[in-house]
Amino acid sequence: MRPRWTSRKRRPSANDRAVVRRAAGLCLDYPDQDLFDRLPLIRAALAESGAHPTVAAVAGFADHLATEEPLRAEKHYVATFDTRNRRSLHLTWWSDGDTRRRGFSLAALKARYRAHGMIPPEAAELPDYLPVVLEYAALEPEDGTALLLEHRAALELLRFALIEAGTPYAALLEAVSGTLPGPSPRTREEARALGRLPLNTGPELVGLNTTGLLPLIPVPNPAGGPVDSPISDLGGNG
Repeated sequence: MRPRWTSRKRRPSANDRAVVRRAAGLCLDYPDQDLFDRLPLIRAALAESGAHPTVAAVAGFADHLATEEPLRAEKHYVATFDTRNRRSLHLTWWSDGDTRRRGFSLAALKARYRAHGMIPPEAAELPDYLPVVLEYAALEPEDGTALLLEHRAALELLRFALIEAGTPYAALLEAVSGTLPGPSPRTREEARALGRLPLNTGPELVGLNTTGLLPLIPVPNPAGGPVDSPISDLGGNG
């Protein structure tokens, strides 16, 4: 018997969402030699996943990066994710700027990670750095999705900014957005309304520093083994 209803927007499976988030997070990190060394594993994991458009989008970016000359990729990354161009990968930058309030937001994020058995690296990278958030969202899909939704305005504004910049990195934000429930905003105004962000598409920036990433370190379970991960094949630095 044929179903009476068909979905106009097929959502990715739970495994696809995890792979997309983990792979997109890795690809959004600085393209150093470590990332280039991981690309074959990232591409293999994506190839073994489903055929959902979000998977294809990240796979397309990974294929593109694999053909890039490393120095050129590094220069493009630095030029793309320059906060002066309002394309920050730090999610609380969009809502808090470089203010005291942001310090409270970052502390709350660290506490949230620890409450779910994840320890952010000390003195390495801020907990709102999108690759960190995406790894957490892959390992803890329920709370990770909730966290991404809380920062959806920032994600969507970054997506619009990357599309406008004409960079291949836009495909990664499109894919991440595609792992979230509900339709993506069609305009910047709709995106700002999600988080009631200011009309200038970002807060005033004062001395915000962006550095490299170390991913979250899984806390060993009582039996002594690592926390199970649906995307453990993609590896980590911890």
